[in-house]
Amino acid sequence: MDDDAEDFVRAHTRLAPVPYVPEIRLRLITPGAVPSGAPGAGPAAGGDDHVYELWERAGRLPFWACPWAGGQALARHVLDHPEIVRGRTVLDLATGSGLVAVAAALAGAALVVANDVDPYALAAVGLNARANGVAVRVAEGDLLDGTPPQQVVLAGDVYYEEPLARRVTPFLSRARGDVLIGVPDRACSYLPEGVFEQVGVHHVPAYLEDTPSKRTTIYRLSALSVT
Repeated sequence: MDDDAEDFVRAHTRLAPVPYVPEIRLRLITPGAVPSGAPGAGPAAGGDDHVYELWERAGRLPFWACPWAGGQALARHVLDHPEIVRGRTVLDLATGSGLVAVAAALAGAALVVANDVDPYALAAVGLNARANGVAVRVAEGDLLDGTPPQQVVLAGDVYYEEPLARRVTPFLSRARGDVLIGVPDRACSYLPEGVFEQVGVHHVPAYLEDTPSKRTTIYRLSALSVT
């Protein structure tokens, strides 16, 4: 990974335990409210100078510096049920910080690939994987027109925006193995009906949302939905 990107991530974050998954440490921004226009932002969501500054410097919202509720819940679910990934190949789609990828590696996955379109996210993944003593392979770019070959596909929070949701669902439906997603309760959720089945519920401390905690559901792609 580019040294400049890693230096940028280091300069704007600090290593800290993840609130709902404290056995994992990530490079995170100082806790604060999520900016308007980000997942979970609502009338109660205020500003945070550090977040705005980082957003401006990075050129896009720094998903890689925040432990979003969907990722926290999915990482917790994977660590609590390691048989989901143990000995299997795993794709963490839209990885952000790499939280779910790190959890999968710690749970014994044979190979973990963390994907994102943001080069700063992939730099953060490398730093976070090393901080937790695991190996994670990074894959940059938009994969959504393809078919994931991995045995397990994980996606921590991908149903907050309608255009993304329209592309993510067909991609996940083409997966050749198991698919698990984490979906926080939000007014702006675009989770399709009849595609997923609930397998768990978590109440996640979510200081980057419009409320202090989020009810977050883990869903599995239903076999009946795959054509």
